[in-house]
Amino acid sequence: MNLIATLLPSFTLIFTGYLICRFTKLNRAVWTQIDAVVYYLFFPLLLFYAITKTHIDLAAASRLVAAGWLLAAVTIAAAYSVPKWPGLSSHIDRRDHAANAQIGFRFNSFIALSIVGQVLGDPGMLVLGVLIGVCVPVFNMAAVYAMARQGDLHLLQQLRRNPLVWATLGGLVFNLAGLSVPQWIAPTLSSMGQAGLVLGLMAAGAGMKLADLRSAKALTVAMLSVRHFIAPVTAALLVALFGFDTTTATVFLIFAAVP
Repeated sequence: MNLIATLLPSFTLIFTGYLICRFTKLNRAVWTQIDAVVYYLFFPLLLFYAITKTHIDLAAASRLVAAGWLLAAVTIAAAYSVPKWPGLSSHIDRRDHAANAQIGFRFNSFIALSIVGQVLGDPGMLVLGVLIGVCVPVFNMAAVYAMARQGDLHLLQQLRRNPLVWATLGGLVFNLAGLSVPQWIAPTLSSMGQAGLVLGLMAAGAGMKLADLRSAKALTVAMLSVRHFIAPVTAALLVALFGFDTTTATVFLIFAAVP
């Protein structure tokens, strides 16, 4: 019951965003703009501020980085191996798989940041910030690899434009340098962060296209199996292997399980 009570507000906001986008004048065009504001302003400020407020344990951070990269390696390999799974090769179009393999390992940062922020606060946000900083570049490389070879996407441009990576790196440098955010601006940053948590979840709901699940059923089931079974199970094994504390373990499992 505690788990349900904890997650219910987040899923209610996601569902609310979905309903508002589908059945009111606040349609996808409106939510696209909200999505951009949250992604480029609210969440980077939230990440930066949370990281600067929390003490960084470098030894623990190094183990977290190793676990994050191991999780990335397993999920990327699993996602790209799907066409070779027994019985699936004749049911999956290779071009569709190349375009959708990223579903198996990438994550919705809006949902991850919102849930971690609400459940674990700044200590959890620091852990998630480290995971974002070290895993997003790896996930992006894996996601655009096939298309990058054909010149359709440029990896360095994708990474350079990612505000969450820059916010994480900036917050870590700020923290390790012993600097602190001036008190007069702290309430504003906190308020913007809280607004981002709510709007981010609603934007995630507004962006859902449930009708798309009806196409490429075999590929859909396989990719969701990687994301919501293989990734969490791998994360649980890594948590046990590295002996993470409760906060780190919880964030790591959330990071591995969000869509």
